[in-house]
Amino acid sequence: MANLAPAIGGWFIDRSQQQLFEVVAIDERSGTIEIQYVDGEVDEFDTESWRLMTVDSAAPPEDWSAAYEMSNEDLGDGFLATTVYDPLNMLEAEVFEGIDEF
Repeated sequence: MANLAPAIGGWFIDRSQQQLFEVVAIDERSGTIEIQYVDGEVDEFDTESWRLMTVDSAAPPEDWSAAYEMSNEDLGDGFLATTVYDPLNMLEAEVFEGIDEF
């Protein structure tokens, strides 16, 4: 029985199937949990099925990006990669003539 609550981005292992997966979406309205296995296959469970599963939390696999078909260029340089794709970094400051903010 699954005593662990699913969390988006959380990695789990299904002990009965011996398959590692990540929770990618939770729809509370419809009561479904969408997961993606390491090989890229996507599956969906209702909350009752989740409770009946024998899952444990797990560490992400070493090459977790394989399922998303991401290259090393897409990932960037580790720490910097988390800020590169931040939409706020795309904003440009507005410039007003005659106003000095410093």
